[in-house]
Amino acid sequence: MKSIKFLNLSNSINLIKRRKFFIIFLILLVWFFSYFFIPLNISEENASFEIDSGKNLDQITNQLIEMRVLKDSFRFKFFSHIFGKTESLKRGHYRLENSITPYELLKILADGREALYSIRFIEGKVFSDLMLELKNNKHIKHEITSYKEKDILRIISADEPTAEGIFFPDSYYFYKNTSDIEILKNSYKVMKGKMKNLWENRDLDLPYKNIYEVLIMASIIEKEISIKSEAPMVAGVFVNRLNINMPLQSDPTVIFGMRHRYDGNIRKSDLREVNDFNTYRRRGLPPSPISSPSLNSIIAAFNPEKTDALYFVAKGDRTHHFSKTLSEHNAAVRKYQKK
Repeated sequence: MKSIKFLNLSNSINLIKRRKFFIIFLILLVWFFSYFFIPLNISEENASFEIDSGKNLDQITNQLIEMRVLKDSFRFKFFSHIFGKTESLKRGHYRLENSITPYELLKILADGREALYSIRFIEGKVFSDLMLELKNNKHIKHEITSYKEKDILRIISADEPTAEGIFFPDSYYFYKNTSDIEILKNSYKVMKGKMKNLWENRDLDLPYKNIYEVLIMASIIEKEISIKSEAPMVAGVFVNRLNINMPLQSDPTVIFGMRHRYDGNIRKSDLREVNDFNTYRRRGLPPSPISSPSLNSIIAAFNPEKTDALYFVAKGDRTHHFSKTLSEHNAAVRKYQKK
């Protein structure tokens, strides 16, 4: 009888031990595998890092521990082996989101999904502004040694006479150490593509001799408007003037021709000055764009408003008053200039 009781007690103890072992094993299992899906402690200080070429798993893991991206190396290495990623972690420049998990980190490194940086070419800006953006971006590899227009045109194989207005204003995303030449070529290609598509579907009654003249018109529209919705109407006025050989009389072209002499005011002497960009003295379009036109202004140049208006004047609230006759225009000038 005593032996039976002892046996039952022994079985109970063994059962308790097995349960404890199972619970401990389960806790360790959860601890081990849950690690891979718990967000890492990412801050601004360790969000960006670079892995050099030739580094192995041990070196990469140690680097991540030193940066406090990872807390330990064993579990990360273990899962790297489990998923067969030990030999496929790639060099590059990476930027981590603050909610990233070790599993996502392993996938990013294995796929070589480097951080993307951006640069924005702003509509209405001139070529020198664009080049300054490139020059000041620390993530770009600077291969351009000369910022002269003729050299830039040669590098990107452009057939336009100047570099003004030929780069499409937009945000461009790139990997670290992408060259400035590559970004310029891409921007130029985007502009050429958009212009070509619109040119092939244009209204044949438009007074443009070639696709470059449309780009010039779009650049003037871009500088004339403050509200995008007015672009087709402004285009309509300028097209009407071209059709009757009337000077465009656009202040932004005069300002562009003045370059660094412009101090915020246009004087009568500036309007009398004879140069290729003074559209008060010169009929037709100027010889080149005066800014980087947005897609909105390009579309307006291809699709001008059907209007009888030949004049417009700023009203002081970012909009314009459009007039059919000179007398109506003069009255509007007196009204809004006084205001």
